[in-house]
Amino acid sequence: MTESVTEPTAGLAPGSPPGTPAVPQQRPGGDGHEATALLERARAAVDPVMRAAIGSLPGPMRRVALYHFGWEQADGTPAAGGAGKAIRPALVLAAASALGGPAARAAAARAAVAVELVHNFTLLHDDVMDRDTTRRHRPTAWTVFGDADAILAGDALQALALRLLAEDTHPAAPAAAARLADCVIELCAGQHSDTAMERRAPDEVTLAETLAMAEAKTGALLGCACAIGALYADAGDADVEALDAFGREAGLAFQLIDDVIGIWGDPRRTGKPAGADLAARKKSLPVVAALTSGTPEAAELAVLYAAPHREEDDLQQITLAVERAGGRDWAQAQAADRMARAMQEVARAVPDPERAGGLLALAEFVTRRST
Repeated sequence: MTESVTEPTAGLAPGSPPGTPAVPQQRPGGDGHEATALLERARAAVDPVMRAAIGSLPGPMRRVALYHFGWEQADGTPAAGGAGKAIRPALVLAAASALGGPAARAAAARAAVAVELVHNFTLLHDDVMDRDTTRRHRPTAWTVFGDADAILAGDALQALALRLLAEDTHPAAPAAAARLADCVIELCAGQHSDTAMERRAPDEVTLAETLAMAEAKTGALLGCACAIGALYADAGDADVEALDAFGREAGLAFQLIDDVIGIWGDPRRTGKPAGADLAARKKSLPVVAALTSGTPEAAELAVLYAAPHREEDDLQQITLAVERAGGRDWAQAQAADRMARAMQEVARAVPDPERAGGLLALAEFVTRRST
């Protein structure tokens, strides 16, 4: 997953019917600048701690991690690449601030780093399992260093995350560590479901199980980030769970838009080849929605998806079939619905819109990206 602030449909191929929202309507006055500022602050807060933690790794794993984060080239020379947009640490800090103010936000910095390290552990492993060759506009770590080194570097990042929380003296650290560990288990279960679904025939996968898989793979960590921020603000159980639900719903919206971009996005902006998920016959949410639509186009798509990838014309034909069977429209409408649910959840924990502004701005940001 990659993120970038943009207009709702920027970077997507034209063709959405008039009136079909890609994402929910923006809050009055919200233009992305607030989210961008929050992300910049989060990156400034987490990078020094993360660099120090990664610097403690043994040489081979440190080299892979520094390359993955865009801080070094493959040969070890410095690089000016980005380490991602820091959505998840920004959510930790925004949740802590919303419920506990600046002091809670400052106290949650190490926890925010832990969440970002876990996120990047999953990216390293997912790239190996999915055989993805590009991330953040450069070759993925496994293509440069090999499978074993990429997997071991990911393992090390997860261990660093738990060590940061183990060494944190804040009273919320033990609960945060337990929650993050549970989240990693859920992430692994979601990835297992994803890979198992890829081995099944197109007509054997349901939309409900695909949504559940997406929540485990994407929503779980965003929910965990928000919940950990609430823990560092000494919030009550109900507020912690409400923010977890907020993050999960926003995460599903995130994944829905990400899947749309994976099919119809502009590779010059995404940094990934067009139609890569279709070529791999990934059962993404728009594809499964199209396959289960009960339309004649769904039957056509099932035949196309059951055949191995052959050539570029094949991808164009599948893309058109997904759209004609309603997959794109469904995903965009579902993303809007999930964002509406997310707004309801955050209002339970933080009724004051001013205090909740950071969380709302970040939630809007993740569904307005095109790269």
